[in-house]
Amino acid sequence: MNSDDAASLDANEDPPLEPITGPLSFENLDPTEFEEFCYDLLVRLGFVNVDWRKGTNKKASPSDRGRGIVAQLERTDIDGHRYFETWFVDCKHYKRGAPPESFQGLFTWAEAERPITALVLASGFLSNPAKDWIASYQSNRNSPFRIRHWERPSLERIIAKHPDLMTRYGVIRQPMRSTVEILKAENEFFDKIWYVRKIILQENVQEGEGEPIPPELQARMEAGMRAVEERYGKDNVGPWDDWGWGFVHGKISALRWVLGVAGKDIVDVGEAVP
Repeated sequence: MNSDDAASLDANEDPPLEPITGPLSFENLDPTEFEEFCYDLLVRLGFVNVDWRKGTNKKASPSDRGRGIVAQLERTDIDGHRYFETWFVDCKHYKRGAPPESFQGLFTWAEAERPITALVLASGFLSNPAKDWIASYQSNRNSPFRIRHWERPSLERIIAKHPDLMTRYGVIRQPMRSTVEILKAENEFFDKIWYVRKIILQENVQEGEGEPIPPELQARMEAGMRAVEERYGKDNVGPWDDWGWGFVHGKISALRWVLGVAGKDIVDVGEAVP
C-alpha cells in the first residue's frame, strides 16, 4: 500500500484483502520488537510524522500512556486543501486475547488530546471482554475520536503487499517438520553415507590400498549393506558423483545442526553397521 492507498484508508474500513503466503505469527517477537514492526508498517502504509514513543534504547519500553505510536495521515479535501489526521496507536502483543484494561490508557489520552483515530493494533486478538468494553464505550460516550482495532486477520490482509517486511521480522509461519521427521531423515542420510563408504572401502581393498577385512566383519558389513538397499531401494543409495556426495554430506550436517549437534559430530558418520 503506497501513500495513495493510505489516503483512502478510512478508519471505519478494514484493510484491503490481498493474498498472503501463510498465516502470520509474531511469537518470535517480544513486545518492543512488535512495536517496531508496527512502526515500520505504518510508515509503509503512508503515515507521516510517525513517532514511536519508546523513549529509550533499552529492550523494554517505558510507559507510553497508551500511545505506543503517534502518526498522521495526510488528507486532501475536494477543493485541494490538505490537512493531517492524527492517529494514536497502541500496540498489543499478547499470547492470549488482549484484555480491556490493556488499552484503557489509550482512550483516556485520546479523550484529552482528541486525535482523529485511536487504533489498537494487536498481534493476535482482542479478548471478548475487551470487545464488549469497546462496544460499551462507544454506546455510552459521545466519543470525539474514531475507534479502530486491527487484529491478526486484518494484519494478514494489510501487509500482504509488503513481503520484505514480513521477511525482515520473520512473521510468516512456515510449516515446520517435526523432530521425528528430522530424525528419520538424519538416519536415512547416515545409512546412505555409511553404505557408500563401505563401497569405497571394498574397492580400496580390492585394489590393494587397504588392509583385508576380517571375514566376520565382512559378513556383517555385507548384511548391513543389503539392509540399506532393502530399506531405501538399491537405486537410491548411491554411489554419487562428487557433487552428489557433497550434497548428502551437506544434508546430514544441516539436519544435525537443527537437532543441536555441534563440533566434529555434525559430519561424523562413524564405522558402525547401521
